[in-house]
Amino acid sequence: MPSAVAEAAPLFAALGDETRLRLVARLGDGTPRSITSLTEGEGMTRQAITKHLHVLAEAGMVRGERRGREQVWALERERLDAARKWIDELSAQWDSALERLRIFVEER
Repeated sequence: MPSAVAEAAPLFAALGDETRLRLVARLGDGTPRSITSLTEGEGMTRQAITKHLHVLAEAGMVRGERRGREQVWALERERLDAARKWIDELSAQWDSALERLRIFVEER
């Protein structure tokens, strides 16, 4: 399990920022967006949004590609699905531990 934790840590660290979480949510509809589009309503500069997108890209959450003069960003759904799977597995471990505790308490 340590390798799974090491793999998941950068992902959850990237998602731990409010701005980056909003960017992931905005890209969640599957529509690739330009920096200009992603900057709208954020109250941040394009450079600041770009830095957040690069953190997400390093974690494998988004990818950017050039389209003409613009950089367009899209969500990497597979990475998000991997995070969900990791959370589900962790949740199942906790459910199992709580069930064992319930049985132990009830038997006393």
